Amino acid sequence: MQKISLKVVTPERIVFEDTVDSLSVMTETGELTILPNHVPLVALLKAGEMRFTGSENALLAVSTGVLEVRSNSEVIVLADTAERSDELTLEQVEGAKKLAEQRLQEAREKGDVAYADALVHLERELARYKVAKKGKYRDVGKVR
Repeated sequence: MQKISLKVVTPERIVFEDTVDSLSVMTETGELTILPNHVPLVALLKAGEMRFTGSENALLAVSTGVLEVRSNSEVIVLADTAERSDELTLEQVEGAKKLAEQRLQEAREKGDVAYADALVHLERELARYKVAKKGKYRDVGKVR
């Protein structure tokens, strides 16, 4: 069975690099699932969860970035942030989510740019929260 070569990279590190059977991720136009031999494309990522299956199923919290699917079943994800479910603790994420919600309320009075920035931050924290809640029982395969 053919596999997808997946590499998830942030400015700080390579979060994941291995072969997988399928990949699902949130893009600006909706959820996208990639299987081997997918048509080449480039898509903008939206904060959300990234799921992939292979020798092990895994879950990541990914923020904005770019996804590239190449013709040779190679997928490169360049994300501003990406965290494996096993790196997240629900207590930490809940605190960050509450702070992001508070900053969003405060930003309402500061103008459109401050509000948009606070909203993006809240979306990232909501994605982390969702993955932290779901990811308690999942492991990520080979990680660098």
